[in-house]
Amino acid sequence: MYEFHQRGIKMYAKILIVDAIATNRIVLKVKLAAAQYYVMQASSVAEAVRQAADTPPDLVICAVALPDGTAVDLVRRLQETGANSAAPVMAVAPGISATARLDLLDAGVEDVVMDIYHDGLLLARVRSMLRAHNAATEWQIRDDTTRALGFAEGTQQFAGVPDITVVSTNPTLSARAIVDMRALIAARLTSSLPDKALNPHNHTTTNADTRNTDVFILFADTANAEQMLSLLSSIRSHPATRHSAILFLYPEDAPTLAARALDLGVSAVTYTQTDPRELAMRVRKLMLRKQLADQLRATVRTGLKAAVCDPLTGLHNRRYAMPHLARLAQRAGTAGRPFALMLADLDHFKSVNDIYGHATGDAVLVETARRLRENLRAVDLVARVGGEEFLIVLPGVGLGDARRAARRICRHIGNTPFDTSGAKPPIKVTVSIGLAIGGMPSDAALAAEDPDAAARVLMERADKALYAAKVKGRNCVTLDRPAA
Repeated sequence: MYEFHQRGIKMYAKILIVDAIATNRIVLKVKLAAAQYYVMQASSVAEAVRQAADTPPDLVICAVALPDGTAVDLVRRLQETGANSAAPVMAVAPGISATARLDLLDAGVEDVVMDIYHDGLLLARVRSMLRAHNAATEWQIRDDTTRALGFAEGTQQFAGVPDITVVSTNPTLSARAIVDMRALIAARLTSSLPDKALNPHNHTTTNADTRNTDVFILFADTANAEQMLSLLSSIRSHPATRHSAILFLYPEDAPTLAARALDLGVSAVTYTQTDPRELAMRVRKLMLRKQLADQLRATVRTGLKAAVCDPLTGLHNRRYAMPHLARLAQRAGTAGRPFALMLADLDHFKSVNDIYGHATGDAVLVETARRLRENLRAVDLVARVGGEEFLIVLPGVGLGDARRAARRICRHIGNTPFDTSGAKPPIKVTVSIGLAIGGMPSDAALAAEDPDAAARVLMERADKALYAAKVKGRNCVTLDRPAA
């Protein structure tokens, strides 16, 4: 999650609260501000739309009924005006009926919260929605870059029949849920006990095979809570299921269990006693979201790799990196999000080629690329932009975290010699890094007017910082001074 500062205090994300009742806004603002979120307030749909246009929020929390409309009206207005339409909307609706709740979800509200007084669950919901929003935004930026280069295909409908696994310690409960959903959704439905959920050959249906599960539905209760949370962690860490969507159902009197599940990475939570129509609606939304995420990842991974990737290291090349940087600068300027840019250059690399040969030099470059990827997030960009020069972009990362990441990379490259896989002894290689921070208010005008120029300016700043690191003695990180 990105950070910015207000009056010297580190803040995380921007949240817009929309409610006609001032007391409700104040209660929510106190809770969110204490968690270091930047909070904006509005009392009507019109005011909220104006606020979102001026300062795009990362999350909107609103009352269902407003003086000039409803939460659904707000969702539609934000989409119509283009004012950060991707920001999720959470509706607060104490005592709402199941039918009204279903109508809100069907109209585009991301989630409906009936009780905001359990602070742990409220903040866990906020964290989960912000994580999902930020990840989707960063992947979308990558997709935009690929499309601008002419390498992406159009969005397709969900390919084939999706696989859904219902997990419960009560087989009767699983069976009833499957019967209910079969009448409402076209999917391949299987049931499983928790200890068999990651082994598709042990599903209770004969149709189970080695296909990956698209959506897991976990029925949790106070008796099986730890078992379900352990399964959740395994799903998120298993290579075949880490991108699966997870719907977590919990007893209404166990909000702490739901909060723990959200922080462990479930996609959505709802009560165990949920209307089957809502269950089916949530599953359809999760399937579509997973489809889009899978397509974006596939596009980034495979979109004419020969044209946008370095054949030696497998990293993106300059042709991909510069348009990506330009689009990130443009979006960061609009949203007020910082991001970090590093230029990393291996020290005295020419001597490696001269002494050990180019084959060994290539091996060092390949291992450097592996170490860089190993130390960065999936949404971070690593590109080889020169012989031994690498560009690293960290979306949503401010100065403090960027500096720590750069120093960690320096240690990871320099502290472990490179094994040349031959009779030669391991080679010690170090790296110098120039660091610049983009997305600052001073960058916004240029990024909006000419994103390509903004990207070039930021590259020049990082390059000057890299030169300073070389002069300083190499094997270190130097910050571009205007960004300090």
